[in-house]
Parts: sequence; C-alpha cells; structure tokens
Amino acid sequence: MVSVLEDPVEDLVRKDSQFKKLGLNADDYVNNPEAVVELLVERKALMQRPVLVKSDSAIIGRPKDRIADFLS
Repeated sequence: MVSVLEDPVEDLVRKDSQFKKLGLNADDYVNNPEAVVELLVERKALMQRPVLVKSDSAIIGRPKDRIADFLS
C-alpha cells in the first residue's frame, strides 16, 4: 500500500498526544516508508484513518472532502 500512496508516507502516522507521549520525532518518518511501516506494525493506534485504496492508488481520507473526489 505504501508504494501506491498519493500522500507523503509520513502522513500515515498520527502525530497526536500518544505520539508525543512515546517521545517520537516526526522527522524520523519523513520519506522513510520502512520506519513508518515498522511503527504502525508496533503501534496500530497511530495509523491515520481512513485509508482508501482504489485500483493502483491510495489516499488518506482526511480531510473528508477528499473521499468523494477519490471515489468518483
């Protein structure tokens, strides 16, 4: 999925209070798909949702208005 993502790979990671509580650094995930995948395997709650996949492309469905355009 990471290879067909139209958004920057680091956007898959939620930078919320849990992210900060874990002492993670957002810069560690910029253009680093391996680090993003490793983090999300360990901490599923940090995955930005929803992720929409259609054919050979994928997007993060935030903001919500992106979803209709992607599905049409």
